[in-house]
Amino acid sequence: MVQGTLWGGDETVEERRKRVQVVRVEMVKERTAAFVTNRVHNSRDAAAILADFLAGADREHLVVLCLDSKNKVNALNVAAVGVLNMAPVHPREVFKPAILANAAAIIVGHNHPSGDPAPSREDVEMARRLVEAGRLLGIEVLDSLVLGDNGTFVSFKEQGLL
Repeated sequence: MVQGTLWGGDETVEERRKRVQVVRVEMVKERTAAFVTNRVHNSRDAAAILADFLAGADREHLVVLCLDSKNKVNALNVAAVGVLNMAPVHPREVFKPAILANAAAIIVGHNHPSGDPAPSREDVEMARRLVEAGRLLGIEVLDSLVLGDNGTFVSFKEQGLL
C-alpha cells in the first residue's frame, strides 16, 4: 500500500482509489433449434426460419438472425419482446448478439400478431436506423422482415424500403 496523501487531503492513495469491475463478455448458448435450413439464400429462407421460431407468439418479438460470411445462421437472438402491436428496440440490442457472434451480416424480423404483415411507418423507420447503425459497425443488414399469418411476410429489401 502506498502511503501519503494526494492533493493535500488526509486520505491515502489507497483510500482514494475507486473500484472498477473487470468483466469478460461472452455469448451464452441457451439451446439449439432445428430448422429446415440454416443457410439463407433469399428472404423466403429467412422468413421460414423466423416463422418456425415465432409460431404461436401472442406478442411482437423482434428476432435477429446472425449470419456468417456464407450466409449461414450462426446465432438467433430475441432482441425485444413487445406488446400486441409493437416491440420497441434500440440498435445496440440488435447488434449486441451480432458482434458477439462475429456476424458478417444480420437479418431482422418481427411478427405482427394481428396476422397482417404490412409494415408500419415505425417499422420502416426502425429498419432504416438499423441499416445506418450496421454501416457504422461493418455489419450489413441484409433485410428486415415482417411476418403475418399463414406464411405471409413482407421483405423490406424486396419492397425497396431499405
